[in-house]
Amino acid sequence: MAAGKRTANRYYGGPPSDHFDGTLFFNPDGRPPGRFADLLKWQLSGGRSKWPAVFPSPFPQAKPDKRIDGTALRLTMVGHASLLIQTAGSNILTDPVWSERASPFAFVGPKRVNAPGIAFADLPPIDLVLLSHNHYDHLDLATLRRLKQSHDPLLVTPLGNDAIIGGAVPGMRLLAHDWGDRIEFGNDAAIHVEPVHHWSARGGRDRRMALWAGFVIETPGGKVYFAGDTGFHDGANYRLMAEKHGGFRLAILPIGAYEPRWFMAPQHQNPEEAVHGMRLCNAAHAAGCHWGTFQLTDEPIEEPAQKLNEALAAEGVSRQRFRAMRPGEVWDVPRA
Repeated sequence: MAAGKRTANRYYGGPPSDHFDGTLFFNPDGRPPGRFADLLKWQLSGGRSKWPAVFPSPFPQAKPDKRIDGTALRLTMVGHASLLIQTAGSNILTDPVWSERASPFAFVGPKRVNAPGIAFADLPPIDLVLLSHNHYDHLDLATLRRLKQSHDPLLVTPLGNDAIIGGAVPGMRLLAHDWGDRIEFGNDAAIHVEPVHHWSARGGRDRRMALWAGFVIETPGGKVYFAGDTGFHDGANYRLMAEKHGGFRLAILPIGAYEPRWFMAPQHQNPEEAVHGMRLCNAAHAAGCHWGTFQLTDEPIEEPAQKLNEALAAEGVSRQRFRAMRPGEVWDVPRA
């Protein structure tokens, strides 16, 4: 963990732990995010690929069933890290963003290049929202306000993010938890909050004041792992997931926002690392997310899917087991 000037944590005030020093959260044995000088070096490097203004999905907007009962598992891609998980009668959204921009401003910042894969009005009743961390491409307060008004879901998030959401979305039902916590959820399901290698910030003065996490959804039909946003971190957290949970019917893994590697590698895995992660955590199937909707980094828009297929071929893994999901795509995930 890098040393630096300490200020009071505006979001969380709990006791120190192996990933919280009393003021800031950190990745054990990991690397913190780059310095401002590194950010400037990257921004001025001129390596950014030009994305198209529109990158339409080959799939139409989905109109999900109200519920999927029993052990069936259906996944629908909304865009970026926003997905609808339906199983055992429950409807779960991950990192929901329906706004036009992943930004604190409505007029500037990364703009989506395709429509959400589900129109907001076509969402089924949402029971649970899993929110991995507070970056703007994952925590969108405008969408959370809409969800509160239309669905009143329970929202589970890592420590500190409840202070951000609670102040901006009055009445939102919130649970904030630490790595390793388990939360019971209806229909014989449970949510585990798990470590990933990332960081957090909403601005320039709140870096690492709120925790980041992935989630394991334990259901009658098997376990689902949503890694949120993560660096590969030598596979440490994937190995931990296999040791703790045994294996997964489905892993939802980020495959985009990884270039340039000298700057992004600690916090954003690339497609090759995602394939290694799938194997290390014992996932029967995987869905690639965090690509093709908001331009956050340097790689061309279609490169993550292309490199994913190359990595799968190199590892002898069928493309049917690991899909780079596009908005509106619906996947009835086979049993493990």
